[in-house]
Amino acid sequence: MIPTWYVTFEVRQRGILPRQRSPRETRTFATEHEAKLFARARREEGLSVFAGTINPHLPKRLIPSSGISAWLADEQDGAAAPDASSDD
Repeated sequence: MIPTWYVTFEVRQRGILPRQRSPRETRTFATEHEAKLFARARREEGLSVFAGTINPHLPKRLIPSSGISAWLADEQDGAAAPDASSDD
């Protein structure tokens, strides 16, 4: 699958060198669900995280670090609904 989501997170400094300006790393994901799992893990490590869709994917989404909590909460709210109505 072609990646349509990205998650960017701050990188912790290692060693004794002076702090660099805003060191970040970005990973790409095929689905929003995968991106949310990764973002949640980085956030639990105490890192600053933001995410969004990769161009030319539409609709364009950008989730700033201030909105990550709400974006991750959407995943938890929606995760129970589809599985709850399984008729096997």
